[in-house]
Amino acid sequence: MNILTKTIILLTISNVFMTIAWYSHLKNLNNAAWYIAAIASWGIAFFEYMVQVPANRIGYTALSLPQLKILQEVITLSVFVPFAILYMKEPMRLNYLWAALCLVGAVYFIFRA
Repeated sequence: MNILTKTIILLTISNVFMTIAWYSHLKNLNNAAWYIAAIASWGIAFFEYMVQVPANRIGYTALSLPQLKILQEVITLSVFVPFAILYMKEPMRLNYLWAALCLVGAVYFIFRA
């Protein structure tokens, strides 16, 4: 498996954990004290970092730092939108499309030769 594929897979897994850590407490722990939500989020975020750190270290061997960051942002939006719609029951918004188009532009400019 090549470096880019490994990086994308690991960053996607990392983003799933990150999104759950950052936002699932809004649905699942909304009646709990904020510090309970923070502790639960930190526990989930531990696993996010256990995947994210190797992903960035692997990716940085083939990508520049700006390329790695834009890749991360594309993956973040790709994970967040389904999470928001399917899990958090947020309505689909045209703004998601506009944000995705902006990221396409960012990918173009950061990866062009």
